[in-house]
Amino acid sequence: MRKVLFILTVLFALNSYSQKKKVAVVAFYTDKTIDFSDLGLNGLASIADLGNNPDFNLTPILEKYHNAFFNVYSKQFPFDIIPENEVTQKQGYIDFSPKFAREGEAGKTIINYPGYKYIYEGIAGEANEVGTATIFKEIADGVLFTEIHFALQKGFAVGGTGTVKMRAYARISLYDKTGKKIFAFNEGANSKKTGAIIGGVPVLTPEKVLPMCESALEELLKDLDERVNKIIKKTADNL
Repeated sequence: MRKVLFILTVLFALNSYSQKKKVAVVAFYTDKTIDFSDLGLNGLASIADLGNNPDFNLTPILEKYHNAFFNVYSKQFPFDIIPENEVTQKQGYIDFSPKFAREGEAGKTIINYPGYKYIYEGIAGEANEVGTATIFKEIADGVLFTEIHFALQKGFAVGGTGTVKMRAYARISLYDKTGKKIFAFNEGANSKKTGAIIGGVPVLTPEKVLPMCESALEELLKDLDERVNKIIKKTADNL
């Protein structure tokens, strides 16, 4: 009898060890605000007003990143991703009031993937990191935040006339069930497609900017194929 109990105990321990940890994705969004700092022209954000232009639609780009994240990158994770509906439909998540919430006018440039809410993560974001981890601590071993955003980059120009490129950035951050950071990394890639800069001012119509954003995301997804696998392999024992 004692031998049987010992065998059962060992089998239970092995089964528990072999089970993957579970993680809840709690933020998935992009921002229509383009960063012009590389050109020294951040004031153009208000002039171009791309964030408030309905023709500047980043939803299909966010959808493409979402598909790649869940259908490709998540398969490389040493943990399982909790189904999205179990996250976004959980009452605690619905009721959560994040710090640095961007609502009304302040949130007009944010595009959340359907079901998610904007939840800031990063410097001074402990309240959100711990808060979301607490919501899911009974069903998840950690929470994950991800976003993509865009910035114009200098290309080749003479006398203020030439080309610019778009750079797409992805941030992926993982926290354990206490809200302690496991990792946070940013990956960026430049578009192959270029835009024009005339007299030191880039051409900023949606028709010109969107193709560059799409091209930049394509290059970013290629880079993430390699980067994600390397980063995630280091997290298995820390979650």
